Amino acid sequence: MPTLQIREALREAIDEEMARDERVFVMGEEVGHYNGAYKVTQGLLDKYGEKRVVDTPIAETGFAGVGVGAAMAGLRPIIEFMTFNFSAVAFDQILNQAAKVRGLTAGQFTVPLVFRGPNGAAHMLGSTHSQAFESFYCGFPGVKVISVATPYDAKGLLKSAIRDENPVIFFESEVMYSVKGEVPEGEYLIPIGVADIKRPGNDVTVITWGQGVPVALKSAELAAADGIDCEVIDLRTLRPLDDEAVFQSVRKTNRVAMIYHGWPYGGTGAEVADRIARVCFDHLDAPVERCCYEDVNMAYAENLENLVIPSPERGLEAIRKVNYYRI
Repeated sequence: MPTLQIREALREAIDEEMARDERVFVMGEEVGHYNGAYKVTQGLLDKYGEKRVVDTPIAETGFAGVGVGAAMAGLRPIIEFMTFNFSAVAFDQILNQAAKVRGLTAGQFTVPLVFRGPNGAAHMLGSTHSQAFESFYCGFPGVKVISVATPYDAKGLLKSAIRDENPVIFFESEVMYSVKGEVPEGEYLIPIGVADIKRPGNDVTVITWGQGVPVALKSAELAAADGIDCEVIDLRTLRPLDDEAVFQSVRKTNRVAMIYHGWPYGGTGAEVADRIARVCFDHLDAPVERCCYEDVNMAYAENLENLVIPSPERGLEAIRKVNYYRI
């Protein structure tokens, strides 16, 4: 199988869907003549022209709203935010329009569009450019939320998102666009709402997604040196959650450590921990432990930023903690 970067896998997905369906188009800042802020859309303007690869002003409120209207009119927009931090000015369009139109019209209108771009901390970008938005978007019915960490998942899930009849929030990571991995030749789709076991194991279930995946896998490697066999589950889709994949693993290992990029208070990690506690309480031999952002705004200084973001070593501490509760 060919080896691609995540940016290249995303580009293949968009290219294939634009070739397959003339209703699909891309809109956002620098997606066309600049070839994309992170080169995901490189070459698409030359191939499809300005009617289907649309450069916009710095006006997320405006072009998010245009995307909603285009989707209601029968097109299938892919709206790129240069960073999801900029989506904050488009909350009304995303959450009061895109997420609600299908319900408010009793299904007379669907809104098949994808909002995609980098989410979470990158490197020394300061507090206003380092936010993790999955907890916010997962908190509202009417949207599906995906977070990818490998080229294989990025391509297969983006294609599924573009074909979905509902608005999809599609999270990537600025620091992971160059991550390489095998991607099959030819078309393939990954179903939305299905988690993936990135590493099988028997002692501790490690739950993660997006930018947390490589951290969790490294933590699992460190734990193996202690004789702790971790099963690493990449949720991939955060809404809807693949509950059964999580519960099945927890019933096997009886211990859970969560390693992810996001804040601890009222977040996606808290929701997953709550579901585990309610459904798998009798199977747990230790409380669910979470390794995530510290509950502070992200610092700009590199040494302080490193203290906020989960590291493999902090992940190992969480794994050790739940394992030491063993009777």
